[in-house]
Amino acid sequence: MKFAALFAAFALAALPVQAAAPKPAPKVTLLFVADGLRYDSVTADSAPTLWKLKHDGVDFAASHSLYPTITTVNASAIATGHYIGDTGNFGNALYSGFPVAEAGNLPVAIMENDSVLGQMNAHFGGNYLNETSLLAAARQHGFATAALGKVGPTSIQDVTQRDGAGTIVIDDAVGTPAGIAIPADLTAAIQAAGLPATAPKTATPNFAQEQYLVAVATKVVLPRLLASGKPVLMVFWSRDPDASQHAEKDGSINGPGGRAGIKDADDTLAALLAGLKDHGVKTPNVFVTADHGFSTIDETSHGATLASGFVAADLAAALNLPNAHGAIGADPKNPDVMVIPNGGSDLIYLPGANAKDMAAKIAVALAAKDYTGAIFANDALGDVPGTLPMSAVNLRGTALTQQPSMVIGFASHEVAGCQPLLMCTAEFADTSLVTGQGMHGSFSRADTRNFMAAMGPAFKRGFVDDAPISNADITPTLAHILGFTIAAKGDLTGRAITEALAKGKTVSVTKGWIASTAPLPDIGKQFLEYQQVGGTRYFDAAGIPARTVGLSAH
Repeated sequence: MKFAALFAAFALAALPVQAAAPKPAPKVTLLFVADGLRYDSVTADSAPTLWKLKHDGVDFAASHSLYPTITTVNASAIATGHYIGDTGNFGNALYSGFPVAEAGNLPVAIMENDSVLGQMNAHFGGNYLNETSLLAAARQHGFATAALGKVGPTSIQDVTQRDGAGTIVIDDAVGTPAGIAIPADLTAAIQAAGLPATAPKTATPNFAQEQYLVAVATKVVLPRLLASGKPVLMVFWSRDPDASQHAEKDGSINGPGGRAGIKDADDTLAALLAGLKDHGVKTPNVFVTADHGFSTIDETSHGATLASGFVAADLAAALNLPNAHGAIGADPKNPDVMVIPNGGSDLIYLPGANAKDMAAKIAVALAAKDYTGAIFANDALGDVPGTLPMSAVNLRGTALTQQPSMVIGFASHEVAGCQPLLMCTAEFADTSLVTGQGMHGSFSRADTRNFMAAMGPAFKRGFVDDAPISNADITPTLAHILGFTIAAKGDLTGRAITEALAKGKTVSVTKGWIASTAPLPDIGKQFLEYQQVGGTRYFDAAGIPARTVGLSAH
């Protein structure tokens, strides 16, 4: 028996030693936002990585940005899955309710600013959005989380995280007094990876800054998240092609600068996917979206060139009141009307007791201007003749921030001799940018039509989803995939895009429209066109038909 045991021991020792199987990388979900990417911008030549993703995965052929079609507006919807009536993020600039140093001590919050986001949180009970974001919920459910990219929308993805103790938040203000604080060991890890502590300045195309943030993501943040052993959820917000399209100097956003921005966004996604693969993550779930579409600026009104602030100037003249940088009235500190520009739309606040009468006068005055495309009035004012109600586009909900009294979307038109239509739309814009550069924010289909696609184990392959979806659907969809639910305070939520998931069933789509209750002089009624899946509506275009690209003649 002793001999047999000894023989067995030698036999076992002689067997070849097998290395332990490598530990599989935790499951990874990547949400990539290409700021300002239009659906028709993505071709096999212009953006091969994005094109392959939509071709091999899910192509969302009826995607939607939320109105106003502005960056932080949609960042709040992407983060929370709620429409803007709940998040209260009505614009890149909105009424704050308190003096803001970054706005010259006016009560205006410039939302693409980390300091201002912190001030908004402090003023509105710790979370100005009043809803739990996807990243925050994932963090609470044991995920390792991070958000990297463009200052403003990146922080909004987990807006209460200000010290790096939970979600890692690194934007292009990192390492500066204006940025979000990150732990000292993370700064040291960035420098140990051979990277500077601060990001390159924004440029067009924004290549250097994007590559820096990708390097931080793949060399520092991702290894740290994977080492935790937890499932990983990462958001990356690319500043391009938005930055390049805004700055285009060729007379159209389809020029060389705009095309370079599209390539930069595509290269950024390719580098992120390569970084994931290098770390053993071969089959992540990847969801790609854009916050909004884009149009070329045309500031020519009746042969004259409009200057920034033209809405406030025209309203002050129509109302026979003084105008001090958008604060209209005898006392700028207590104005009758406050106009806050947001590119392709303006927010109007009416703090006085005569708000309803003032709204009616404003509607008539603006309808007479060829630059006006859509006029929305707050339902609290009652029926303002000729306007559409803000509730019709989910701009009234449980928001903590002050709702605008009116929202004005600017007119748009087709650029002659250019196709396809949604790549060849021009719009008026209340901005310091000039004709030929790029802008968004209107309620034309060119601005509501964004790029959206998805690929990974959770999604169908080679599937074209013709049902409408929007940025408010991303959080419900990813939460469904990741296996948790998010408690909501407001009811204005998107839906889980189940038809795009593996073994998902087709959904039914209906279409409809809403008209204003009364016509305005010379222009008639306004209209809102939408698509619907179940109880969820998707807004295609709204305003005066002859002044709004994508809106049918009624």
